[in-house]
Parts: sequence; C-alpha cells; structure tokens
Amino acid sequence: MANQHQNKNDRRASDTRRSDEHRRGGLVSKVPQVILAFWSIKILATTVGETGGDALSMSLQLGYAVSSLIFLVFFCITLAAQVASRQYHPFVYWAVVIATTTVGTTMSDYLDRTAGLGYVKSSIILFCCVLAVLFVWHRVTGEIEYEDISTRQSEVFYWVTILVSNTLGTALGDFVATTTGLGFERGAIVFSGLLALVVSAHFFTNIKSSLLFWSAYILTRPLGATLGDTLTKSHTDGGFELNRIGASLTILALMIVGIVFTSRKAKQFPGFREKA
Repeated sequence: MANQHQNKNDRRASDTRRSDEHRRGGLVSKVPQVILAFWSIKILATTVGETGGDALSMSLQLGYAVSSLIFLVFFCITLAAQVASRQYHPFVYWAVVIATTTVGTTMSDYLDRTAGLGYVKSSIILFCCVLAVLFVWHRVTGEIEYEDISTRQSEVFYWVTILVSNTLGTALGDFVATTTGLGFERGAIVFSGLLALVVSAHFFTNIKSSLLFWSAYILTRPLGATLGDTLTKSHTDGGFELNRIGASLTILALMIVGIVFTSRKAKQFPGFREKA
C-alpha cells in the first residue's frame, strides 16, 4: 500500500514537472485540467450529444446521413476555432466536445441501422479504431497525453481519439441497452458501475493515469447515451418520453452554467483547478 501511494505521488510530481516545463517553454495546454467538474460537464455533453443527435435525425426527420453531414460541418468549424486558438478557451473546447458527441451519435446510428452493421459489429470495429489511434499516437509521440495538449501533433491525436471514442460510445450504449435487453435505465447503471471501477483503480492501483483517463472518457459516452435515451425514448421503450429538443436545450443550459461556474472559480481561486 505504501508503494502504491509513493508511485501515485511520483506520478503526480512527474505530471506537475512536465506542466511547469511546458509553461516555461511558452507552451500552454489547450484543454481543461481533469477534475470533478470536468467529468460532470463531460457527462452532460455526452447526454446532449445523444438527445441533440436524435432531435435532428429523428424529431426533425433529417435522417442519419444528412444529420451526420450537418454535425460534421459543425465539428470542423468548432475544431478549426480550437486549433487556431493559442490557449484554452472553455466555450470553444466544450463546443468541439459537443460536436464530437452529436456527430458520433448520428454516425453510429448510420453504421448500425442504415448501413446494417448492427451494434455488435460496429462496436467491435470502432473499438479497434480507438485502439489503433492510441497505438499510433504512442508510436509517433512516445506518450499519450490528456492534459498537456500543447502541440499541434498531440492536439490532432487528441481530437481524433475523442471523435472515434464518442462514436464507439453510442454503439456500445445501444448494444447494452437494446441487444442485451437491459434497457436504458439499467444500461446507465452498468456504465456508472464501470466508471466507479475506473475511479477505484485511480485511487488504489498503479495503472497509468492516461489509460484510466481514456477508459473513463470512453465510458462516459455510453453513459450519456443511455441517460439521453432514458429521458427521450417512449414509455413503451422504458423512457420518460421527453421532447428531444427541449431536453437538449435544458442539458445545454446546465452545461453552460457548469462552464461559467468553473471558469469563474478558476479565475478567483487559482488553487480551485487543483482541488476541485
């Protein structure tokens, strides 16, 4: 146990030292620090990605292909703004995340339903794609980052991983909720339990923080997908049958409140980012 705590302290010290080196070299990370508020906003983003994607493809009846193209354009615009910026801008960053969750929703639904791959095949293919991106990232840069994203190369790998993982998460959420017959509510409980295991591994094991981060990042997407479907699916399908557009706007408003709150806290109390 003592060795585990020592290894965790060494890992944190290494992360802090690397961040200091980036700052001294004039490089500023363009992503938020991974704290509790980050995960809360991330889950809201994945949920609104599900409800928003379904609102366009189903409620407005644009279909999966057209909706995917619309969200892909939105993703390219927001990503261009993120890449062009020289520092972290919370609303730009989270706009890109929302774009990846919405385009991930419609692209996954297109592969599963329109292309006829089904949840199992698409989940396996997308999971292999995530592993491939992470493998190439590690081979090219020598490490897989998640907080110190301060080079163009790392930024490209970072957003490609997020886009593919959010697409995977939609397929995985539908597979657990639909194919296995668990339903959306119990599916959300399953993914919440898996996230709890990742959190426990963070505190009680020596597993690399980058591996745990991306594991948690992938799991928050199917959690958001099942939560979103729980809110908007019909009563006969086990949902609350809320209006998709109204639910999306409400969740988006909660996201904005969370972003504004954490941004103000970070400015008022420099230590908030480390402690929250």
